[in-house]
Amino acid sequence: MRWLTLTLTLLIVSVQWPLWLGKGSWFRVWQLDRQLQQQRVVNQKLIARNAALDAEVQDLKQGTAAIEERARNELGMIRNGEIFFQILGPVDANSR
Repeated sequence: MRWLTLTLTLLIVSVQWPLWLGKGSWFRVWQLDRQLQQQRVVNQKLIARNAALDAEVQDLKQGTAAIEERARNELGMIRNGEIFFQILGPVDANSR
């Protein structure tokens, strides 16, 4: 009777081994699920960033206001007939 119990226990363990610790085990499924959730968070951030970039591209294609704003801020350009004033900070007496 003891051998039968030992044999059946060994048989059950050998059948359960791949389920718990093998290539397609529950532990591996849990790991993949966690990675999938993390990737979904990353994807949501990228989708939001892409939507903002797409809106900016559409604005640049359709309107001149965004182009003008970029030209003024990034390139320092002004329109014809405008007067440019540059306000300097206080001058240090030791730097003269």
